[in-house]
Amino acid sequence: MVAAARELPASGYALEVDGRLKAEFATRDGAKSGAEELKKRFPMLRIRIYDAETKTREEV
Repeated sequence: MVAAARELPASGYALEVDGRLKAEFATRDGAKSGAEELKKRFPMLRIRIYDAETKTREEV
């Protein structure tokens, strides 16, 4: 069984955890605070914020 891949959002921001999209946010501040909280709880994860407008990723 193969898991369905999540598509990149057309607008807003998304959290990418170890290369997989996990959550979407309307604002950058929301995505940043979610990423920081997740990083505090699980420091070994690779967490990036995907910006749909510029199609870029930012390491947290």
